[in-house]
Amino acid sequence: MNELILSRLQFAVITSYHFLFVPLTLGLSVLVAMMETWYVRTGNETYKKMTKFWGKLFLINFAMGVVTGLVQEFQFGMNWSEYSRFVGDIFGAPLAVEALVAFFLESTFIGVWVFGWDKLPKKVHALSIWLVAIATNLSALWILIANSFMQEPVGYVLRNGRAEMTDFIALITNPHVMYQFPHTVLSGFVTAAFFVMGISAYHMLKKNYLDIFRRSFYLAVVFGLISAFAVAGVGHLQAMHLVQVQPMKMAAAEALWETENPAGLSLFSSIDEQGHKNNFEIKIPGMLSFLSYSSFTGEVKGINELQAAAVQKYGPGNYVPKVSSLFWSFRIMLLAGMWLVLIPLLGLYFYKSNRLEQKRWFLKAVLWTIPIPYIANTVGWYMAEAGRMPWIVYGLQKVDAGLSTSVSALSILITFIGFTLIYGVVAVADVYLLLKYIKKGPEEVDTETTRKGRIKGASLWT
Repeated sequence: MNELILSRLQFAVITSYHFLFVPLTLGLSVLVAMMETWYVRTGNETYKKMTKFWGKLFLINFAMGVVTGLVQEFQFGMNWSEYSRFVGDIFGAPLAVEALVAFFLESTFIGVWVFGWDKLPKKVHALSIWLVAIATNLSALWILIANSFMQEPVGYVLRNGRAEMTDFIALITNPHVMYQFPHTVLSGFVTAAFFVMGISAYHMLKKNYLDIFRRSFYLAVVFGLISAFAVAGVGHLQAMHLVQVQPMKMAAAEALWETENPAGLSLFSSIDEQGHKNNFEIKIPGMLSFLSYSSFTGEVKGINELQAAAVQKYGPGNYVPKVSSLFWSFRIMLLAGMWLVLIPLLGLYFYKSNRLEQKRWFLKAVLWTIPIPYIANTVGWYMAEAGRMPWIVYGLQKVDAGLSTSVSALSILITFIGFTLIYGVVAVADVYLLLKYIKKGPEEVDTETTRKGRIKGASLWT
């Protein structure tokens, strides 16, 4: 394998591993803050126990996210130095703000929250976890501002072979950010909701701490249902925007080689390695046009037409991403999204009808659904990044042009193997710690009766 393939593999592995922790951090910080807020408002010790239990899992996840995220930035200077030279003045600005402002707030107030229990006034302590949650999501905003320039460059000028910033306001109000940021954050909310729902279901199956976990489940199911519908809505708006600014990505996601009006959406199709559909296909007429224009009529340009236009604009070359992988990534994401709406709908119905604990099959389904948001997040990011290939900065710099010229394939291979092994060890430690505290359950439970007692019809808010 050459330097380009190895560098891309290394970045993919490190980024994918890091991104396992990011969505849960975004959502769980908000859920923990909500739990502590209800503790402050009601004075009910159950909410304090909930907050401490879920807060401990949040801290483990947060720590792993920090450790794996630090490695990310070093790759830009090592494997992708030509990319850094070309766009560093722009790309570095939001990353610097993220580190100096958002991450500083996160790390400061997470310390206040951890060590401030029973030392600070209740409202001040609750404010500290809200500041952690806000800073965490602000951190995502600045990182996505940097990424959005790669997707849709704005506020720049090309000078002496480099992209230089001319308008910081244009950079932070990039239209791509307006769709990518809420989509990412809401996906994190869904991830956290199912994390809480799944672990709550585990303890309800074992009839442990029922008062705590019934309340946790209800809070998460409402939070998850709202977030899942919001993700679908924002995703639709994002698809409409992509048709305008990255039409090749949408065409590849549907394996649409020829322009259609109206354009249908394949629910399933046999597809070869080159991304061409074979004879078998289940298709919804006009649905791709609806996703693109909110109308069942509307022209969606095909890959062949878009490739010809790209050659005319940018010169000879292959401007088609890997169609087959994008096609299936898009369908996995859509199917996962439908499942993540169905489960909280059923969960809310069973909870309101006081039949949740009797539906053991459903609790088991919720438990096994925990990985589904992670899969959806991963394939969604794959589509976002791989869908703009061959560009590393859309329309300005191709991936191979961003590669370092002085790093050998052997050096990249050694570090790739090293990082993969280290991350494997970290993964084992992470899973061990999470399982240990999940099985242990909440601390400071007063009596065996409380731990084993069945609370029928208890309201979350009392």
